[in-house]
Amino acid sequence: MERTIKPEDFAAIADTAMVLDVRRLEDRAASNETVPFAIWKDPTQIDQWIEAMPRKHPVVIYCVRGGGVSNSVVDRLQAEGVNARFIEGGIEGLKAAGGKVEAK
Repeated sequence: MERTIKPEDFAAIADTAMVLDVRRLEDRAASNETVPFAIWKDPTQIDQWIEAMPRKHPVVIYCVRGGGVSNSVVDRLQAEGVNARFIEGGIEGLKAAGGKVEAK
């Protein structure tokens, strides 16, 4: 199963995938931007929300820069059978590639 999606490829599936913002609470609070239609899920509380994730429907996650948070969350989601990938470079990589973000 693929682990990542390139920022420039995200737009092609953004309308059909479930998009999750898994930035840490303090990182999300420090930002005034989000990806359109993204749902914030606290990565430290994954045990509380993982069972509600679809198993077949594509799930795309992002954090700030596509590092440790995205890697650990995608590992856990994939281990539970979720069709999950993370945006390479996180929301910052998406913005740098001209991807769409909006004020939250």
